Amino acid sequence: MILDNLSLFLRIVEKGGLAAGGREMGLSPATVSERLAALEAHYGARLLNRTTRSISLTEEGRELVDGAQRLLAESEELEARIRLGVERIAGPIRLSAPSDLGRNRLAQVIDKFLEENPEVTVDLHLSDGFVDVAAAGLDLAIRYGDLGDSSLIVRRLADNSRIVCAAPAYLERSGTPLHPIDLESHNCLLMRFGSGVDRAWPFEIDGGRQMVTVRGDRIANDGDLVRRWALEGRGIVRKSQWDVNQDIAAGRLIPVLREFEVAAIGLQAVMPPVLTQPRRVRALLEAFVADFKEGAGVT
Repeated sequence: MILDNLSLFLRIVEKGGLAAGGREMGLSPATVSERLAALEAHYGARLLNRTTRSISLTEEGRELVDGAQRLLAESEELEARIRLGVERIAGPIRLSAPSDLGRNRLAQVIDKFLEENPEVTVDLHLSDGFVDVAAAGLDLAIRYGDLGDSSLIVRRLADNSRIVCAAPAYLERSGTPLHPIDLESHNCLLMRFGSGVDRAWPFEIDGGRQMVTVRGDRIANDGDLVRRWALEGRGIVRKSQWDVNQDIAAGRLIPVLREFEVAAIGLQAVMPPVLTQPRRVRALLEAFVADFKEGAGVT
């Protein structure tokens, strides 16, 4: 409301009277007087000297003219920038993604998206730990797992199986596990999530879910590094299908224990709970959706 009153004040000064300024904005004389009084009350100063025939600016009124012109101009510029992001594919996007998926799949989608939309900038935060979307000021986050009760907006990208696999060299050297219990005698490559290490791997055994505790000589909080260790033949890994499907298709990794695999979880995009997402964010999300729809996951 203050901006509307400032705009009215400038129109009164420009037209040289309350009635003339009000007519320009379609306001009655009574409304103009009320809004001018509200503006003077807001600043605690008289802005106009008024007689029956003319008006003149007080010292405070002259200062307000200059300030109001700048403020309204800045407001119009801000609105234009915001509308630019809503109506055009332009502006910054801040997003978070798991390290392996971000480096080896999403980055390629982002590269193509930026080539097609040169007015967009992307700030990609890679982390295999939990990231608070709201606290981090993110527009979008890609996450594994089905989200429980949350105020976040969720868009499912794909199903995601976790596949136990290893390089041919490792299996030739150490043997192929035929039952989840066999993993207890193998070197497993482990992920750290925050302060915890993913040592308990779930399997479907005899019609129920059972956890098998695994051990290994390498632990990292970076999924891409853990996958690279597996490719080098250093142990057995349990990874998202979207991280290893190309390696499996090329024979660089061999899946094992598929018959004991638990049900797939979700791969999802989550966004802050806003009424309207900027067009740039919606466009990048659709690019991710299309990529996972076209990509062939291992089943």
